[in-house]
Amino acid sequence: MARRPNYKFERMERDRAKAAKKAARAQLKAEKAEQRKVGDETGESPTDETSTDGSTSDETSPEN
Repeated sequence: MARRPNYKFERMERDRAKAAKKAARAQLKAEKAEQRKVGDETGESPTDETSTDGSTSDETSPEN
């Protein structure tokens, strides 16, 4: 015997999954915005790659 469809429950499950996915995306977006905001306040751009000694990856070796 086939199972009886429960349309209301299935719809609620789809809506719950959609809401969870939307919330995760919103949280990620908020975190990225916060990182940009912190970067703007310190004067650093998030794309700057600085090593521990303070030199960037764009710099060349010192003159010999």
